[in-house]
Amino acid sequence: MASSDGASKDFYKTLGVKKDASQAEIKKAYRKLARENHPDSHPGNKAAEERFKGISEAYAVLSSEAKRKEYDEQRTLFGQFKGGFSGGGYPPPGGPGGAADFDLSDLLGGMFGGGGRARGRQRQPQARRGDDLETEATITFDQAVSGVTLPLRLTSDEPCPTCHGTGAKPGTVPKVCTKCQGSGMQTGAAGGVFAMTEPCDQCRGRGLMVEHPCATCRGSGRAPSSRTIQVKVPSGVKDGQRIRLKGKGDQGSSGGPAGDLFVIVHVSTHPLFGRKGDHLTITVPVAFDEAVLGAEIQVPTLDGAFVRIRMAPGTPSGRTLRARGKGGTRRDGTRGDLLVTVEVQVPDDLTDEQRAAVEALRVARGDTDPRAGLTSNEAVS
Repeated sequence: MASSDGASKDFYKTLGVKKDASQAEIKKAYRKLARENHPDSHPGNKAAEERFKGISEAYAVLSSEAKRKEYDEQRTLFGQFKGGFSGGGYPPPGGPGGAADFDLSDLLGGMFGGGGRARGRQRQPQARRGDDLETEATITFDQAVSGVTLPLRLTSDEPCPTCHGTGAKPGTVPKVCTKCQGSGMQTGAAGGVFAMTEPCDQCRGRGLMVEHPCATCRGSGRAPSSRTIQVKVPSGVKDGQRIRLKGKGDQGSSGGPAGDLFVIVHVSTHPLFGRKGDHLTITVPVAFDEAVLGAEIQVPTLDGAFVRIRMAPGTPSGRTLRARGKGGTRRDGTRGDLLVTVEVQVPDDLTDEQRAAVEALRVARGDTDPRAGLTSNEAVS
């Protein structure tokens, strides 16, 4: 049947037929107009799409004897109210002569189920935001430090190329949902005087019903589609970090915005370097004599060059030295530091000459005990 606000629409005028037109005349007029305004003939033309919806809505009502009768009754009542109240009845809200403030759809909505103003706002299928998508990308340690632009191939649902998103088999047209009258929404009682609006359970919120589904999308209006996008991964990204790309997800429907794309980044490990915030880390082996006597050691950097670092005499194993400006690139273009941790190597196989030198050192050390502090009374207390 016609919706409550349908009484204000002239469906006969929409189809270009007289009020007493026969069913055959109505059907003939509908087929002619549907062909002229079908979305297949006007891809991307919103005006033609709206005309097609209006034609389908009018035919859905006038092609049914019961709905047509009820519609005619509503139209008659509409004309009476539009002409003003007469007799001893109460004037419309807003005071004497308040017809300008009187919303007929409020009254008709109460008579035929559902608030007229709320339903009136929902005449067109509601715009829906596209789904968010999530994908993963693995990058090298070097790329994570300096940043990189990656091509990502995505597969998602897009408007079906065969039916142009209508869901109907080419040559056929979807019909306006008879339950929600094309609004895509329905109102159900939620208890008391309140009502709850929710997606129509008959058309699943589309506002249209497909009798002959498209073979490609099976009536959904959507089909798998592949696309490649360029994703800029900023410098300093961490393993497991989630990057959001606004508007790069699934396309919306009925003019709704696209969803977002979330990229989970996995960073491969490096055989030499690690990270500590904006700084790079590396552990460098040094000889015993270098740690004792001091030395200038050569340390590799991530870009392949080397940097020389002076190690002071008596440097203990595990001490961290700093090479400024040799670390990772920050977002502002500056660079962090390279943190070099020295690790004194103890040889496990000595030549006779090396053994003699170490034994001479032992003799020269005398009775000095490096663990004396662990056994003193002060340390125990």
